[in-house]
Amino acid sequence: MKNTLETRLGIFFALALIAATLILEMVGGTDFFKRGSTVRARFNSVQELKEGDPVKMAGVQIGRVETIALADNKVEVVMKLTRRDQVRTDSKATIKFVGLLGQHYVAIDFGTQAAPLATADTLLQSIEPVDMSTIMVKLDSVATGVENLTKSFGGDTIQNLLGPFTDFLKENRPKLSAALDNLTNISTQIAKGEGTIGRLIYDDTLHQSALNTLTNFSRTADDLRGTIAEARGVVDQVNAGAGTLGKLVKDETLYRETASAMTQAREILQKINQGQGSVGKLVNDESLFKNVKLTLQKVEKATEGLEDQGPLSVLGIVVNSLF
Repeated sequence: MKNTLETRLGIFFALALIAATLILEMVGGTDFFKRGSTVRARFNSVQELKEGDPVKMAGVQIGRVETIALADNKVEVVMKLTRRDQVRTDSKATIKFVGLLGQHYVAIDFGTQAAPLATADTLLQSIEPVDMSTIMVKLDSVATGVENLTKSFGGDTIQNLLGPFTDFLKENRPKLSAALDNLTNISTQIAKGEGTIGRLIYDDTLHQSALNTLTNFSRTADDLRGTIAEARGVVDQVNAGAGTLGKLVKDETLYRETASAMTQAREILQKINQGQGSVGKLVNDESLFKNVKLTLQKVEKATEGLEDQGPLSVLGIVVNSLF
């Protein structure tokens, strides 16, 4: 090969190209000479993500963004990985950024150990990134609201708001001071256990009494529950037809006999009211009433002069008076 000027210039440019490629590889982040595989993820928006931006896992760079293209109404990001042995098929990819105005990158989580490793055809699940424009709009709205609030509290407005309150404090300063002193005294007495409230708080006897009262309430509640349980048992026995009351409630024969007895008693009362039978005549016959009244009158006359008579004389007088 002739050592001509053209040859030396060709070798120089070739060496310069190789050096530039190596510099870009080390500094610029290109992966022309690194072996690796690719994975994909689809997003609704990649914001300011660019080709060549890093791909990280737990903060460690494992690759770079190779291509960004539209696919099926999504944005498909193809990532070239230098370490695919850490990416699983259930790993999730999201777009993050360093600082508000920092560089964007794709972050991939570890996934689960049970999932298989990702391949070149693996489409990773994606998590949509935070929309910075929306955040900035909200921050702008907040800033506008704060600005309007500070404007509404100008010097004149604050004076109008606080002026009446200040005048009230000046006019009622002695009363407020006295009220504060009274509150201080009351709190001091309570802290010392004085007065009704102080005793309520610090008196152990009252505490014990309250505890005993609650204990008695608890025992009463237990007794009441026992009584209710016993009553429930009695009701169950009655419903089962057990015992005297249960038989009275459940025995149809006794019911029929009781109904028959009531019917007979009603018939007897009807006969008595109608003057039938001996009892009916005794109740309804006026002549019998007159005879009984007359007899009682005779007995009364016969006994008027018996105070000084002997037993036999009294008996004879009574018989003669009656017959």
